[in-house]
Amino acid sequence: MTRYVMVIDQRRCIGCHSCTVACRTWNKLPLDIVYNPVVTEGAQGTWPNVHKSWQPLLCMHCENPECVPCCPSGASQQDEDGTVWVDPKKCLSCKVCVNACPYGMRDASHLEDRMHRFVRKCTFCRDKRQLDPDAKPYCVETCHQKARIFGDLDDPNSEVSKLIGSVKTERLFEEFGTDPQIYYIPELGGKA
Repeated sequence: MTRYVMVIDQRRCIGCHSCTVACRTWNKLPLDIVYNPVVTEGAQGTWPNVHKSWQPLLCMHCENPECVPCCPSGASQQDEDGTVWVDPKKCLSCKVCVNACPYGMRDASHLEDRMHRFVRKCTFCRDKRQLDPDAKPYCVETCHQKARIFGDLDDPNSEVSKLIGSVKTERLFEEFGTDPQIYYIPELGGKA
């Protein structure tokens, strides 16, 4: 079975925000909505050994998402491949899923579709993959540093499987039991 995950190699990320722009363009998002923020962690170390690092964020497409079972209308869904998404036709914009997400990666602001307010979030470019199953999310395609890697964790020959099995990776808030499917190779400590 296919299980989509993303690996973000923080050793390669330079904080250029190309992923954010690509996501915003594909999803036609207004300037104040970001599915894919890149957080600057600021200067670290002491002079002359100072460096900066960045933390790209997005929906964690959790294996056990808090946002799906709490949705009263069934709008929050999870595909068999692990992709978590929202059906805008079913969404009540009640924000229960927004409050349930421990990562803060859902938005229920002013976005409207046919006068219907709905919650939006990263979908790993699900609509693009419906047209081409081998398609990668735009944030991955546009990353010129190749800091984002997308693929099938259940395929032992996939780049994501090989990376997760060979380098130190971390996941955010694993203690919540959601089993996030975004893996980070930390800037320091992962072997090259």
